[in-house]
Amino acid sequence: MVPGVNVANPDLFEGAQSSDAPMPSWFERGRPGADALLALQTLADAKAQGLNPQDYHVAEISQAFQQAAHNRAEPAMIAGRLDDQLTEALVRYLRDLHQGRLNPDVLQHHFNVPPPATFDPRSIIANARIAGDLAQALNDAMPKVPMYEPLRAIMNAYRAMGLPPAWQRALPALPARGLKPGDAYTGLATLAARLRALGDLPSSAIIPALYEGELVDAVQRFQIRHGLDRDGVIGPMTVAQLEVTPAQRAKQMALTLERLRWTPLLYGQRMIVVNIPEFVLRAYETQGNRVELDLEMRVIVGRALDTRTPIFLEDMRFIEFSPYWNVPRSIARGETLPKLRRDPGYFAQQGFEFVTQDGKIVSSLSSEAIDKVQRGDWRIRQRPGPRNALGDIKFIFPNDQNIYLHHTPAPELFSRVRRDFSHGCIRIESPAQLALFVLHGNPQWPENRIEEAMKGGQSRTIRLEQPIPVLIAYSTAVVKNGGKVYFYPDIYQQDARLERALRNVGLAH
Repeated sequence: MVPGVNVANPDLFEGAQSSDAPMPSWFERGRPGADALLALQTLADAKAQGLNPQDYHVAEISQAFQQAAHNRAEPAMIAGRLDDQLTEALVRYLRDLHQGRLNPDVLQHHFNVPPPATFDPRSIIANARIAGDLAQALNDAMPKVPMYEPLRAIMNAYRAMGLPPAWQRALPALPARGLKPGDAYTGLATLAARLRALGDLPSSAIIPALYEGELVDAVQRFQIRHGLDRDGVIGPMTVAQLEVTPAQRAKQMALTLERLRWTPLLYGQRMIVVNIPEFVLRAYETQGNRVELDLEMRVIVGRALDTRTPIFLEDMRFIEFSPYWNVPRSIARGETLPKLRRDPGYFAQQGFEFVTQDGKIVSSLSSEAIDKVQRGDWRIRQRPGPRNALGDIKFIFPNDQNIYLHHTPAPELFSRVRRDFSHGCIRIESPAQLALFVLHGNPQWPENRIEEAMKGGQSRTIRLEQPIPVLIAYSTAVVKNGGKVYFYPDIYQQDARLERALRNVGLAH
């Protein structure tokens, strides 16, 4: 869910709490009526919403309606059967459109949210048809996520491209060291055509004799939009993104639309969202019926290979200033203890101490203490200070995987384009600004007091008066910066997993 958040549309649910309203027939005087034609066209155009028309058997139903229009032998029986088939297909379509085809639990995404408002597609359809307003009801069922409609429009523009000529010709091989500004290259025309099609190169730009000028600028814009280093050098990673066709990008955006459908609502006044593939945190605040972006910053997430950050939603309830770092057992056994055995001076240098089972502190290093930590009898922690792995602040939203937001003593890593370096927790670039957002409206915590507490060196935990939802999300396609679409690598292969899961849903029906 990035960069916008879902806002419930109360008008959608008025009069839709019950299925008692009778469903009018889709036939008028033995022929499909206007509502039937609209419903069939909507189902046939399900791809425009990133859905699959085959899931709704629209081809078979459409053919049956056409045949029924010319078959007067048993009109009542035929009409009754087709009424049910079209109604069931449209009910499933509305449910898929509004809340997604898939329960996110299937992908181990855990969103602990209050029960949503009742969504009864059958009543919505019946009431809309009685009121003569089916078209509006179909439109209102779309998720009211700020990013949903612009992303859908861009997806359909990419779909409309088909396979442009620029992708029908392969890019010639690059120089071994990559294509750098000023180099000669026989594929400049194909490169320029692809960048024009994607909107990164103005249509008026002249193709240069060498790789330079506007073409380099266009490649840099392309690199920024695809999560790459903005160096203008075309190497293997840039080529890999250039080879992705518009049709493949449309599929990627369709997967993002599915995620937006079941992304939790903004049910509090404020919310924090981390988008893993983008390596960005955003903080939102509601202003009446509008959702305003209050804060944005870079983050570091879990390593793709072995310590991935999970996807879930929980409420932030505490802030800990100058925190201790209780080294997780897996990290202690796999990293910390081996270092201490090789270099005993690492213990004092990093400000470590041992904690016994009864809570006593042991500040000296010994083989016996290392062995007790190895066995799990004791634990090891790092005192507050400049070397503390959590930096000088920790934002706590209790969860069963012990994930939290924190600062870092290694801020230089935020300058990297790809930032999956952590053991799973999320390192944030601007902790004081996030603390101001979290503590907004609390007169006891002005900015100067926050900074003092962060630098004080004495651990202190405060409970938030109002918990703040924290969503760890996953979107590889994002619309931002004036309506431009950005694509990010599927570092955790979550898009691939979602695509397989959706394929299984289609097979089940």
